[in-house]
Formats: sequence, structure tokens, C-alpha cells
Amino acid sequence: MQTHPKVVIFTSPTCSFCNAAKRYFREKKIRFTDVDVTRDHRAAHDMVRRTGQTGVPVILINNRPIVGFNKPRINQMLNIK
Repeated sequence: MQTHPKVVIFTSPTCSFCNAAKRYFREKKIRFTDVDVTRDHRAAHDMVRRTGQTGVPVILINNRPIVGFNKPRINQMLNIK
């Protein structure tokens, strides 16, 4: 049985790279949890604590962070060709 990777993306509504990342996940049929850091301040604090980054998007794949919409790294971690 294949397990699905746990994907969480920290975003803000006005972030074009966030929207591009979410669109990419939808195109690839990757399920993800979208966390709006402008609404969820605890999540924003958690994102900064984990990565040292205040900018979005920050993507967690199985709790391993990717800062920004780094498509080659996302593809590598999700084994997308």
C-alpha cells in the first residue's frame, strides 16, 4: 500500500508564488493542507520557528521544509518525474 506524503503549505492570499505552488499540487493531484499565515498566527510562528523564514510559501513535505516554490526540490521529494 502506497502512503501519501503529508504536504502542508504556508501561504498568504496575495502571494503569487503560493498560488502557483497550490496550482501545481492540484495539477499533479497531490493532496495538501493550505495554512494561511495571515489568519493563523500560531501557524506563522511555527513556520518561523521551523525554518527561520518569515516569507511564504514554505512547504513541508513529511515535515521537511522547502522555502519558496522550488519545483525541482518538490519534484525530487515527491518523486515526480
